Formats: sequence, C-alpha cells, structure tokens
Amino acid sequence: MAESLKNKVAIVVGASSGMGRATAALLAARGALVTAAARRGDRLEQLQQELETAGTPIAVQTADVTEEASVASLMESVLSREGRIDLVVYATGTNLPERSLEVLSPAGWSRLLETNLTGAFLCTRAVLPAMRAAGGGLIIYLSSAAVQMPDVSGVAYQASKHGLSGLAHGTRIEERSAGIRTCVIFPGLCDTEILHQRPVPTPTDVLARSLDPEDVAEAVAFVASLHPRAVVPELQLLPSQL
Repeated sequence: MAESLKNKVAIVVGASSGMGRATAALLAARGALVTAAARRGDRLEQLQQELETAGTPIAVQTADVTEEASVASLMESVLSREGRIDLVVYATGTNLPERSLEVLSPAGWSRLLETNLTGAFLCTRAVLPAMRAAGGGLIIYLSSAAVQMPDVSGVAYQASKHGLSGLAHGTRIEERSAGIRTCVIFPGLCDTEILHQRPVPTPTDVLARSLDPEDVAEAVAFVASLHPRAVVPELQLLPSQL
C-alpha cells in the first residue's frame, strides 16, 4: 500500500528548472513540506509565487551544491524549521557544449563533475546525520539513461552519471541498518534546458517524442510513496516512441 506524501519533509536540490522544478511542484501538490533549492534565486521565487497562487505552499532557499558551507546551511535551515528531513531529491545536473574528448578541457571536466557528482556527495553527507537520528530517510538521485546506453553526451557527463550510481548504491549498503534508502532514476531524453547545451540542436520531431519533466516527477513521487520496507535501487524511465 502506498504511503501518503502529506507532511513528508522533502528537499529538492536543483529545483529552478526542468525535472527538479516539476518534482518540487508535484511533491508539494501531494502534501509534502517541500523546500526547493537551487542557485538561481529568481527562478525559485517564480516557482514559489506560482504554487502559492495555486494554493500550494512551498519554501525556497538558494544553495550552491559545489560549496560545502552552502549545502550545510540548506540542511540546517530545513532541520531548524521542520525538525527532520524525510526525503532529498538530487536533481541538479549540467553538461557542456565542449563535451567530446577533442575539445573537453580539464577545467570543463572538473566543473561538470563538481555539479553532477561532488554536489550529490556533499548533499548526501550533509543529510545523513539527520536521517540516522530519525531512523530512516530516502535519497533519490536523478541520473541519465546514458549510463545504460552510452551515447555522445560526453565522457565527463557519462562519467559523472556513472559515479552517481556508485554514490547511491554505496550509500544504500552502508546506511541500510539506519533505515536509509536510496534510488537512482535514469530518465531518457527529456525536454529540459540541458538540451540547450548540446552542440547540435535536438530536432523538433525528436523533442515531440521525448519525456516531459512531469513524467520524471511522477517517477520520483512513486518511489517516495513506497512503504519504507521497500526499496527501488534503480528505475529506468524511457520515452516509449524513441
């Protein structure tokens, strides 16, 4: 039987656009106490205003996942306000136009891994003490179907997403005695802003058959609504027509 999301304390990191934004909105609509976090404060304020107009309250906080102090401040703020953290969704992710080995620089490699992987580690490390103290919690990482199906998204991007799997599965095994679960969701092509980073624009007919961010949000809500006795280590979500 599905668990209600009502009053579950959730943090969605990377909520200023795309999958993260859709996830924050859906979890809030289903009654979760959501804090939407991202670097772009103006985008978060827009989301907050839209949801408040729709009668769905949501908290927002600017945070930079590449800075340990910023991540710690996010977790501490939510703990101070809500008293616990039940769910963290790591939806932050980026890519580079200069992604092939021919043009990828060491600086570009480092910048991408900081956002896609190191930020996930910092968020995981920062929330674990609160989840251990509470006797459980769930961390969901949004990855990419490029992990199962190598493509031309770039070696740095693919390496970061493979690393995300290692972080998630290692955390799940180490922390399962504390009641902490993890899940990695691997979305296929999804119509989000990250596609604007592609060296060659995605054809409109392909975009028309891609996933919507709301599809990924529904997958997150499904995993988050499972009883704590159940765990979904991985979930692959693909467009049916691609």
